[in-house]
Amino acid sequence: KMKSWKTTVAGLGTILAAVGGALTLFFDGKPETNPDWTIVIAAVITGLGLIFARDNNDTSKNAGAK
Repeated sequence: KMKSWKTTVAGLGTILAAVGGALTLFFDGKPETNPDWTIVIAAVITGLGLIFARDNNDTSKNAGAK
């Protein structure tokens, strides 16, 4: 069972949206369109933070904190 599934799904969605959008711009064949890598990196870091975060309705005991 995945603990804190809501924040994990939000984190994965954030990462996929950022990387997918960047790759679309990068490989569209137009040299004038380039992804803003600063925003992509910030979104990936935010997504990782969400993956490791605990849902608000999870207790410390359920999350494995002691």
